Amino acid sequence: MYALRGKRVWVAGHRGMVGSAIIRRLAREDCEILTASRQDADLRDQAATAAWIGREKPDAVFLAAAKVGGILANDTYPADFLYDNLMIEANIINGAHKAGVEKLMFLGSSCIYPKFAPQPITEDALLTGTLEPTNEWYAIAKIAGIKLADAYRKQHGDDYISGMPTNLYGPGDNFDLNSSHVMPALIRKAHEAKLSGASEITIWGTGTPRREFLHVDDCADACVHLMRTHSEAGHVNIGSGEDITILELTEMVCEIVGFQGKIVHDLSKPDGTPRKLMSADKLRATGWSPKIALRDGISAVYHWFLDHKI
Repeated sequence: MYALRGKRVWVAGHRGMVGSAIIRRLAREDCEILTASRQDADLRDQAATAAWIGREKPDAVFLAAAKVGGILANDTYPADFLYDNLMIEANIINGAHKAGVEKLMFLGSSCIYPKFAPQPITEDALLTGTLEPTNEWYAIAKIAGIKLADAYRKQHGDDYISGMPTNLYGPGDNFDLNSSHVMPALIRKAHEAKLSGASEITIWGTGTPRREFLHVDDCADACVHLMRTHSEAGHVNIGSGEDITILELTEMVCEIVGFQGKIVHDLSKPDGTPRKLMSADKLRATGWSPKIALRDGISAVYHWFLDHKI
């Protein structure tokens, strides 16, 4: 067991959806929370990052900082996505080692897995096949982060671990229809259709692909749980262990939002991967399970959207 009470805990990436959720969760741990703005330290800059860590002396680090974006952004700026994420994780992990940080958790993404990995995806599927081309730059950086944490554990005995969250949603999500992921996009689309009195909304493809979703507050709770209880090389999937079709998700969102129109399929658009579900067995074996039901989570996020975006 690693006790967080009384520790100085740095949440790198505190302004992001995951980082801010971890900060909310850490409020129950009686620890001192550290954050670094871009003005405090550009995490792509090795010297600046090392200086900040050396000055602030965190005991533990949640490494949730990353350059993120959708398919278009990844395809347009591949060098930025690979370079920036490599620098951020390398500078923090190396800086933490030099400063004697007691424990570090690196957070990645389910995109690390091969495009056609067997379902549900177990942790040992890593590096067994070709990545999804649309976000391989981001995925390669995240794979490097896992291996870097493992390397510092192997060579130096550092207590560094890695967690790989599934598709997350929650307060602070991106609801821009041009760049958001499926959950916030559906919420906004259904809401605007309701406001305009539209008779229908359109979804891509057949609606049959299955996807897994986890509320970001559940993700944060799992991260704190793993930080306290887990210590070994490799990584742990952080997910619900359950999936839902895109059509079922759309129907649920429309019901919660109050849009009563028709759901239309644009069959000229691709379905994408038929199923993407991560195995939750390794995480469940540690004694953790999610607490927020999908319908309850979507309802809470919709109310957050109404309070903050309209």
